[in-house]
Amino acid sequence: MDAGRRIERVLDMAVAHAEAPGAPPRLAEAIRYAVFPGGHRIRPRLCLAVAAACGDDDPAASDAAAAAIELLHCASLVHDDLPCFDDAPMRRQKPSVHVAYGEPLAVLTGDALIVLAFETLARGAARRPERLASLVGLVARAVGSPAGIVAGQAWESEPEVALSNYQQAKTGALFAAATVTGAAAAGAPSLPWRLLGECLGEAYQVADDLRDVACRQEEIGKPAGRDATLGRPNAALLLGMGGALERLKRLAREAIEVIPSCPGADALRAEITAQTRLFLPASLQREELLA
Repeated sequence: MDAGRRIERVLDMAVAHAEAPGAPPRLAEAIRYAVFPGGHRIRPRLCLAVAAACGDDDPAASDAAAAAIELLHCASLVHDDLPCFDDAPMRRQKPSVHVAYGEPLAVLTGDALIVLAFETLARGAARRPERLASLVGLVARAVGSPAGIVAGQAWESEPEVALSNYQQAKTGALFAAATVTGAAAAGAPSLPWRLLGECLGEAYQVADDLRDVACRQEEIGKPAGRDATLGRPNAALLLGMGGALERLKRLAREAIEVIPSCPGADALRAEITAQTRLFLPASLQREELLA
């Protein structure tokens, strides 16, 4: 089964648990709405790619880790779109969850997805308790404070924030979690894989900043120009389009260079090269950009 089908299958199974008899019907509906259809599923694909490069001797654990990362990503999008944060009416080419289901259910949907991520992880990695303990710690670090996605959201409420600190928490944390949990799920040391995730996370955030500045809502599936409107740090605004594109190229090259020694290194390099080409929409892609 290819990575895309594995991810969709395990996500569907996870969401089905939240839809079990007795669940509030509209909450169950909102949870599925927040997860499907997805985007490129870049983070869980990265998790599975690293697990494969490390041997992937327990696919159930790597599937669970990949699903947990994506469920947390979906939760962050639901909360990020709320009126108290970005007040974004669209996400993935459809009304955001708070528009479709109301603000109270959107808050609860994000909360439920966070819990579901850890439940999915526990269920999928239960056969290897020593790996499960490591996986829970790695995922929790990517969510909370001082440097997880919650901290990344919180930086937006501070009077000043360094661009790098903001991007590492807001976006880089889940990319780093994807690489380290992929390794841990396969029984490999996780620490050497963190730098790869951090490079890719920063690269993705730079690409997202470029999309926000240079693309239309119809192309990116969410409101454009929000960083300037809300006074958020943005690499394209700070460095200019040329500077941000150069930074993106440098980070993509660094990501390839820092891949740890592993049995599947060549295949992983090819996968990362393919995935980084998806960071930018067609209107911003250049033949030489990620060469």
